[in-house]
Amino acid sequence: MRKQWKTLVICIAIPLAVGVLSALLTRDSMQTFETINKPKLSPPGWLFPVAWTILYILMGIASFPVVTSKKPNGSALITYGLQLIFNFFWSIIFFNWGLYLFAFIWLVILWILILKTTIKFYRISEPAGYLMIPYLLWVTFAGYLNLVISILN
Repeated sequence: MRKQWKTLVICIAIPLAVGVLSALLTRDSMQTFETINKPKLSPPGWLFPVAWTILYILMGIASFPVVTSKKPNGSALITYGLQLIFNFFWSIIFFNWGLYLFAFIWLVILWILILKTTIKFYRISEPAGYLMIPYLLWVTFAGYLNLVISILN
């Protein structure tokens, strides 16, 4: 039982660490976000760190039943890791480099990887797949924001 809790904490810590490191490398991102032209449906800047924190926790919880499953999970975990890498670099591409169109293309690839991860997680554990859906929806919305920002700027 104790090992299960330790595994769960590690599963949650991994995506949170990705998010924290990305945030540290793009720490002036909300100032940049406030100065660029945005679509009318843009949420306030304070919502992004809140939403991302929740999504990283959900991702970590979703990975737990996959990691602890007796079913083959290697492919699912590789895809999960790959989408975390794409997630990490999107902020740098968008905020630090200001490459809005390239960031959108990167985000489309990220979206595909999240979809693949969600499907693979679902095949191993239905709740794990369902826990990935908010992330997929948020990145869909982020894609809209990213595309319109690339057009407006």
